[in-house]
Amino acid sequence: MNNKKSFLSAPGMASVLTAYAGVVILLVIFAIMNPNFIKSTNLMPLSRSICPYLLVGIGQGIVCITGNIDLSIGSVIGMSTMISATLICNGVNPILAIIIDLAACMVVGCVNGVLVGKFKLPPFIGTLGTMTIGRGIAQLANNNYNTGDIGTAPSVTAFRNIFYYKRVGYLYISVIITLVIWFIFNYIMSFTRTGRHIYAIGSNVDAARLSGVNVFKTTSTAYLISAFCSFTAGLIMTAQAGMGNMQAGLSYEMYGVAAAVIGGISTLGGSGLLVGVIAGASVWAILQNGLTMANVPAALRNIIIGIIVVVCVLIDIARRNGLLGKKKA
Repeated sequence: MNNKKSFLSAPGMASVLTAYAGVVILLVIFAIMNPNFIKSTNLMPLSRSICPYLLVGIGQGIVCITGNIDLSIGSVIGMSTMISATLICNGVNPILAIIIDLAACMVVGCVNGVLVGKFKLPPFIGTLGTMTIGRGIAQLANNNYNTGDIGTAPSVTAFRNIFYYKRVGYLYISVIITLVIWFIFNYIMSFTRTGRHIYAIGSNVDAARLSGVNVFKTTSTAYLISAFCSFTAGLIMTAQAGMGNMQAGLSYEMYGVAAAVIGGISTLGGSGLLVGVIAGASVWAILQNGLTMANVPAALRNIIIGIIVVVCVLIDIARRNGLLGKKKA
């Protein structure tokens, strides 16, 4: 079973440092291309735009460490956006709307945990099913229509300020919320038995089971964390748009994988550090922002990101097969 030292292993830290070096390089390149890129008027909104990518990166990263994948992330974001916005539009207090929304999203996480951890359904198939169901729920929430404006009542304004608009000093509250969530799950992964069990089943699920790890419980925990992160990202999108969009979160399962693998988390399970996900999410957001300012078409931006993700996965596979440095067990 992995121990805490393995979390700070040389290969893991090398991947993290490489990701952060990539962030610095991108910042320099885009600053040279457009000096306005490094102005506070761009960097502050950029920090806020990283939040959804970081949240889905945390959730997808933890699931990937277990050796699985979560394709339902984008649909859970859509559910979160549509359920919260629909309830608020119908006069429900935002706090109660958030609680109901959270319960609905966590049900998806529970279902994923049961399908993959209990019934041993391949994660690609299991979460593909919940992805489709989740998107259907997002569509049904408001009778297959996007919601109208959620309004300007004091409680609604407070909701939008907390999750998107308001700042504390130079930091948006949404950034603070996202970083708190990251600190909590990074602590869990680094210093608790739950974190060690997550790494263990990703390294060797049979050995972990023989060592007394409850594979079903641990797998379910990973999927619940993923659902919670997607739920929070959905609230941020609701606050940003001021309405519910049925297509919210589309393709975010891929964004989560991108943030995770660019940050050094292995898609094969058992290795990776959440500290790298911050860099991975930043790379994605910086590329989107910088390429947009450079007037690069959206299609080309997606091609560039896709190539980066594939290259990162190939590097991870090569490292595990001993083609790059020492072969991993």
